[in-house]
Amino acid sequence: MTPGSLPPWPTGPVAHGPVMLREFSARDVPMAQELSTDPYVPSVAILPANASREQASDWVDRQRGRWAEGAGFSFAIVEASTDRAVGGIGLWLTALAHGRATAGYSVVPGARGRRFASAALIALTSFGWTIPALHRIELYIEPWNTGSIGTAERAGYQREGLLRSHQEIGGRRRDMLLYASVRDAVC
Repeated sequence: MTPGSLPPWPTGPVAHGPVMLREFSARDVPMAQELSTDPYVPSVAILPANASREQASDWVDRQRGRWAEGAGFSFAIVEASTDRAVGGIGLWLTALAHGRATAGYSVVPGARGRRFASAALIALTSFGWTIPALHRIELYIEPWNTGSIGTAERAGYQREGLLRSHQEIGGRRRDMLLYASVRDAVC
C-alpha cells in the first residue's frame, strides 16, 4: 500500500482497560532493549538480540515509520496510568484492498502475565473496525505459544485452523495457528 491509501492516524485515544496505544517515541528505547532480551522476539522482529541503545533506537524509529511507508499502524503499548511502554502492537494493512489485515504483538518479559497484550489487542481490534474497508483481522501464532493463544482468545479471536509449514522463522519453516476476528455483518 502507499501512505496516501492508508486511513489516517487515529486522532483520539486507542485504549482498553489498563493500556493505551500510542505512537512510538524516543522514550520507548528502554522498552525495546528489554524486549530484545526475549530469545523469541529477535527471530520474528527486526530487533537484534540484546540490542544496544542505538539498535533499540533504530528499531523504534522503524516503528514510527511504518504508517508513512504504507505498511500499517505500529503502536507502543503503554500502561494507561503511567505512560510507561510495556510492548508493541501492529495492525498491518497490506491486504486492506481485500478487506483483511494482520496483527502482531509483544510485551516485555517484565510485564507479562498482567493481560496487557489482550487489552492491547482488544483496543487495536476496536480501532481496526473504524476502518470501513476492513472486515477481517488475522493472527498467526505458533502452536507452542500458549501465552499468545490465550491473548488471542481473551480478545475474542477464534481459532480457524492450522497452516502447516506456513512461515519461515529463525531459518526453519513453522506451522502456524490461524486466529481471526471478523467484523459483525450488518444486513
